[in-house]
Amino acid sequence: MMTNEFGWEDAEEIGIQLQEKYPELDPLTVRFTDLLQYIVQLDGFRGDPAQSNESKLESVQMAWYEEYKDAQ
Repeated sequence: MMTNEFGWEDAEEIGIQLQEKYPELDPLTVRFTDLLQYIVQLDGFRGDPAQSNESKLESVQMAWYEEYKDAQ
């Protein structure tokens, strides 16, 4: 099976992946330093950790939060 690859431009996909991996975790309680680690550890993530910034992390956090809310 081929793994889907995604990067920083795919905030929605990252959010979906994070929700699947950490379903009990409220994204709004996650520090950006921890969020970055969670993202780079996802299977298929091909983004460069050095290219992260607050804006990208915030986009991911909001996408993840949308998935989290939908799952409640």
